[in-house]
Amino acid sequence: MLIQLLYLTILPSVLGHGKKVTLGGLFPDNPEEDLMQKTFELSINAVNKMRHTSEELSHVYFEPESMVVTDDIYGTSQSVCLLVEKGIAAIFGPQDEVTSVYVQSMCDTMDVPYIVGHWNTDLSRMKAINFYPHFEAMSMFFLQLVTEFKWESFTILYDSSSGLVRMKKLLQKWDPKGYPVTIRYLGEGPDYRATLKRVKYSGDHNIVLECTHEILEEVLTQSLQVGLLSDRHKIIITSMDLQMLDLNPFQHSGVNITGVRLVDPEDPDSIEIFDNYLYELGLEDLSKMHTEWALIFDAVQLFARAFKPFKEAVKVNVRSLACDGYDTWEHGASLANFIRNIEMKGLTGLIKFDTNGFRSDFKLDIVRLGNEGLKTIGTWNSTNSIEWFPDPPPPIDGDEDLANKTFIVLISLLDPFNMLTESSTMKTGNDRYEGFTIDIIHELSKLLHFNYTFVEQTDKNTGKYNPVTGKWNGMIGKIIDKTASFNNYKKTFIKVIFNYQEADLAITDLTITSDREKVIDFTHPFMHLGISILYKKPSKAAPSLFQFLAPLSNEVWVYLLAAHILATLLLYFIARINPNEWSNPYPCIEEPEALENQFSLTNSFWFCIGSFLQQGSDCAPIGTSTRMLATTWYFFCMIMTSSYTANLAAFLTVETIIRPIKSAEDLANWNGVIKYGAKRDGATYNFFKNYATLKGSNYSTYAKMFKYMEDNAKDVLTDSNDEGAERVLKENYAFLMESSSIEYLAQRQCNLSQVGGLLDNKGFGIAMRKHFPYRNKLNTAVLHLQESGVLSELKKKWWNEKRGGGRCREDSGGTSAAAELSLDHVGGVFLVLVVGVGISCLYTIWEMMWVIGCTSYKEGIPFKEALTTELQFIIRCRGSTRRARRRKSSSNSTSKSEKDDSPPYGFVPAVITIAHEEDQT
Repeated sequence: MLIQLLYLTILPSVLGHGKKVTLGGLFPDNPEEDLMQKTFELSINAVNKMRHTSEELSHVYFEPESMVVTDDIYGTSQSVCLLVEKGIAAIFGPQDEVTSVYVQSMCDTMDVPYIVGHWNTDLSRMKAINFYPHFEAMSMFFLQLVTEFKWESFTILYDSSSGLVRMKKLLQKWDPKGYPVTIRYLGEGPDYRATLKRVKYSGDHNIVLECTHEILEEVLTQSLQVGLLSDRHKIIITSMDLQMLDLNPFQHSGVNITGVRLVDPEDPDSIEIFDNYLYELGLEDLSKMHTEWALIFDAVQLFARAFKPFKEAVKVNVRSLACDGYDTWEHGASLANFIRNIEMKGLTGLIKFDTNGFRSDFKLDIVRLGNEGLKTIGTWNSTNSIEWFPDPPPPIDGDEDLANKTFIVLISLLDPFNMLTESSTMKTGNDRYEGFTIDIIHELSKLLHFNYTFVEQTDKNTGKYNPVTGKWNGMIGKIIDKTASFNNYKKTFIKVIFNYQEADLAITDLTITSDREKVIDFTHPFMHLGISILYKKPSKAAPSLFQFLAPLSNEVWVYLLAAHILATLLLYFIARINPNEWSNPYPCIEEPEALENQFSLTNSFWFCIGSFLQQGSDCAPIGTSTRMLATTWYFFCMIMTSSYTANLAAFLTVETIIRPIKSAEDLANWNGVIKYGAKRDGATYNFFKNYATLKGSNYSTYAKMFKYMEDNAKDVLTDSNDEGAERVLKENYAFLMESSSIEYLAQRQCNLSQVGGLLDNKGFGIAMRKHFPYRNKLNTAVLHLQESGVLSELKKKWWNEKRGGGRCREDSGGTSAAAELSLDHVGGVFLVLVVGVGISCLYTIWEMMWVIGCTSYKEGIPFKEALTTELQFIIRCRGSTRRARRRKSSSNSTSKSEKDDSPPYGFVPAVITIAHEEDQT
């Protein structure tokens, strides 16, 4: 390397300036073109380096003379004059089409070879040498490519009129009988979305994109944004610099992009040249090199190889020329001929010119964009046809990655499934929509890595079968038509006029039904629901005058009254039976004439009522049995009073709700007093229709409801769910619709509520065409979203939080009335009362028998007689006093009547009589 540097430094001085040849270059003043100027200078350096190692370049030494030019033609002409005055062998550039034509005319006048390497249709066949393939050859190539693809119709997108020259053969392919060709101008830019949308809505999936490298990336980006890059579209890009773009955003879109390139970045010879002489450009590899830069490099190399035999054949004398003179370079035409006759292999492949001076026998690589970037799928030579490379074996079914797929997803605007985004700025593309199902598609795309484009079904028609035509309309019809191809001009014209768009998927409130399953497929349901009744929220009843009776049911009040009467009677009888309840009213008298019982019938009633009202009584039981009965009654009263008080507080704070209807049966039995209906020809209406037409159906309620709706169709059926909800608010009307929609409305309109349960069970699924290859993957992803709780979180987000959700949440807790206490609630208290009363009665009987037995033994009277006497007194139920039984004495002064009136048992206290002093005296 050191020796070569010494040669380059010393040898020019030894040989003298006569051996040095100057090459002029004209380059625009912009950062991108700076690399072109640098490439030009690096190519000259490469020639100077190789002249000592290559026989083709021996004794050839060049020196670059570069000038920066603008679009100003006068300034460019001054630069050309400066170059020719210095004495140059050729001029390279500039790349601008307008200025290059002017430079060519000056070079033709002075017979100076003019060499360019860019697309230009105006260069003549004389002294201008263009290393870029001629437009006639390129036009033929694109015609063959479209023919190989069997495109019967296509759209040409172009950015300038000169670009259409390359489309000459394609334009001639137009045939009004079957080969429509649409030409669309991209526009001035930088926003090309309007034109791209028109192409998208036209329904033409075959596109030829003819635009410059400078705007190519922006056009592709905007095409992706509007949904023009999908697996249904096939695009041919005419630019040879496709490989220079960042293709990561597009290689997973699923679009079929076919491109062409002149530089083969995988060619070993080209890689060696790049590594040895072009590393100073700072490029990552050869694939990042602009085609025009490679052409300038090859142009200098070819010129050097032509200059060697030219110098040997002609005594070269590169001299100065004047633009305002008449002199020409006498060797210029000869040098141009030498250049056209030389062949070499450069960065752009074989370089060879035909007799007309156009490049011939060049090779173009046909590349296609896939998941791994650009891949060569074939080659084309200007003298031969296209040679395709064999395709790799197709992937096993089910293993294909969705990363390169873009699905057209059909939606219809329905809250909260699909809605327009609320934003202060204009939204475009998928950003225009938000909602529950929009988020579902987004979550699925994150799991499966596919791209998607939303298309709106403006009439919101989910799809209905027409028995006359045998076809489905609406969203289902578009899913079915995805497999149909439009093979003639008329069908394409229909698609353009009516803005027709097939779809891969459809997601909205699309119910999975058996009829629909016959023509399309669905994923697993992402939401389960059923038909229910939308009606006004029940009104609150006015407070009743006897609201205080509400805590207990009527049955309990009856049992409570019976328990009070029974307890009063039992206390009265037990107190009469119990001897301990008969007490001496005069404690100072040892043997009173009569005994008194405090539990008369009225006192027993007062004792029981006082206990129940927790006010107590001046009567207190003395006997064990009566105390046992009183204890049981106290416990019963405590429980009943506490339960009543607690439930009364609930009844006073919670309003009673009036519900005119509680179920579909109630609605049907009203016989039209409350009108009800559904959406005309919707899934809900068809549900009742199927029940009515089903023979042997044992559910006559639904058949009855359908008959009512059919007989009053004009009055009760609506065209949309929104219309039905509006009628519910304004009229005495109930609307039958899906429970999910009812739940959404009830969260935002507090006057609406769901009545009753679900009348059926169904689900919403994602629709797709029959035998869709990715159905299993979508099913698995939907199940994953269910199991991970993502679907429930999304439902909570869009039903209870977003767009006013949760507004009526406060009312939900106060709508249920407090339940009255029935016998089932307090039956145990009554049982305790019965058991206590029973034990008290048994103990009373035992106590009575014991006392009667003791009395019979002590007084020597028969037990039967004593028992009979006692029972007769008890049964008599008169009075609360009885004569006391006296003890037997030695005197027989006691009269028989007194004995008869004495009680059969007990002892009469002794009475001591104290005489007054007056009596003693």
